[in-house]
Amino acid sequence: MKLIDEIYELYRNKLTGDEEDADIVAFSVLEQFGREDLIDLLGDLSDQELRNLVGFYMIELLKAKMARDGIGQSKMMTIDELRNMH
Repeated sequence: MKLIDEIYELYRNKLTGDEEDADIVAFSVLEQFGREDLIDLLGDLSDQELRNLVGFYMIELLKAKMARDGIGQSKMMTIDELRNMH
């Protein structure tokens, strides 16, 4: 995604390598975007990038629901395992 490349180059020398860096940068950038901007970004994604994005979102929501409901410490399936379920 071109936007990620541009953001990375902009902040490259300020990043510490900590996972929180990505969170801070991403949320800071997202605050500046309106709904239409985000929809335009989605339109620029390849089919695979869009699947990955939606897949990651779904996985995070499922993890949050499982944690909220106290579902055990079972191993989460990878995207490849999910694809091969049927």
